[in-house]
Amino acid sequence: MIIWLNGTFGAGKTTTATELTTLLPESRIFDSEYVGYMLRHVLAAEPVQNFQDWRPWRQLVVATATQVLDYVGGTLVIPQAVLSHEYWQEIRTGLDNADIPVRHIVLHATRTELARRIESDTVETVARQWRLDHLDAYEAAHPWHSREAEIIDTTTLTPTQVATHIAAGTQS
Repeated sequence: MIIWLNGTFGAGKTTTATELTTLLPESRIFDSEYVGYMLRHVLAAEPVQNFQDWRPWRQLVVATATQVLDYVGGTLVIPQAVLSHEYWQEIRTGLDNADIPVRHIVLHATRTELARRIESDTVETVARQWRLDHLDAYEAAHPWHSREAEIIDTTTLTPTQVATHIAAGTQS
């Protein structure tokens, strides 16, 4: 099984993923950004604004998740924003074709709260403006996110509360 934690920067994906793996037996985080980092080196001559724009990223995420689950089983928690509906459909179709159940969850917070979290982040300070600039794209993705995912409003919740909610829904 895959629990895909979608949402924009500051929504709590990474922290929630870490908390969630402590609550779900045989679960592990698959950070699909590492696939993008690998491709940046390999596809440096093919410039894109986001590594998700490379078709091989989307295909390799599906292939890697499939291989990892075939090897160890359990649950993969993937904390990765996907704001392009076309890209999400491609990933979801690949996972469906591999017969991997996916629980697609969007961690949401108000724009004001997201901006506050991004601006107060002491780890990702270099990319602060880049992260803020993606709030419009996140809002534009909200209609399809609302149709195709479970939305959890994290505005007033801690990552532990969010992870506990997700774990309870996964084990039932």
